[in-house]
Amino acid sequence: MAQAAIRLCQRTKALAVLTVFICFGLSSGGALAQKSKAAEDTLEAFDRNNFDNSANVDNKWFPLQPGTQLVYKGFTQEDEKRVPARVVQIVTDLTKLVNGVPTVVVWDVDYKDGKVAESEIVFFAQDKDGNVWLLGELVEIYEDGDFKGGSAWIAGMDGSSPGIMMKADPRPGTPSYSQGYAPPPFNWTDRATVEKAGQRVCVPAGCYKDVLVIVEGSKGEGPDAQQLKYYAPGVGYIKVGWRGKGEKLRETLELAEIVKLTPDALAKARAEALEIEKRAYLYGRTPPAEQMKGAANAKAE
Repeated sequence: MAQAAIRLCQRTKALAVLTVFICFGLSSGGALAQKSKAAEDTLEAFDRNNFDNSANVDNKWFPLQPGTQLVYKGFTQEDEKRVPARVVQIVTDLTKLVNGVPTVVVWDVDYKDGKVAESEIVFFAQDKDGNVWLLGELVEIYEDGDFKGGSAWIAGMDGSSPGIMMKADPRPGTPSYSQGYAPPPFNWTDRATVEKAGQRVCVPAGCYKDVLVIVEGSKGEGPDAQQLKYYAPGVGYIKVGWRGKGEKLRETLELAEIVKLTPDALAKARAEALEIEKRAYLYGRTPPAEQMKGAANAKAE
């Protein structure tokens, strides 16, 4: 989610090619090898009819309650330099129709060394089975706090496909799954696997039990570059780590604070998310985001 929001995913400039293998007349061993390879390239089957009240995301591991702000702190390793990092993720009270499905809009801002590095809005929806889908994102890039440009992908447009951000019942040992696909220039090819469950993890915001560990990676970064995300029930991800040789994945973040926004603060977040949307050329071909019904009556704790 600024992926990762945290960063829920990483991008690469390398060309990513989705390959579909169709095999005929192979020996059984060759066929199995091809099927295994094809499985690693398979996108998730998406059915817009399998969504009902989809902007209400209450998945145990990935809840998105409007008005919730999560603050993460850590660092990124850039060459030999350790750069302080902070990510602020806000679940807005906006919903946007993407690929025929109402999504909830999440706004993420990444700070490096105290300055804005990325700001993005991301679109999630939960299907009837409880899986949370990623249906697109708009990322704006900043340099020394100055806006430099952005890029976007929207499921169902320009060859892009939605993916699953969190399974309804994530278990170690299940096959990897696609977190979405976007062709160049965005190059989104992230996949995920569930590595561990039942972990105990402590971060500045507190200690959590029954933590789920998910490994993410992409073709552009290569098999040796992996991002680790730790998800606590009822909260979402509480920690981000990395392993391998990937340069873009060398980020460590820990949940430092959970805030319930006041109505005024939520209104400001809503307004900023709408401004980001207006700046994106791609959204000229999609319905604008709208405030959720009843959201105006939300009360601060």
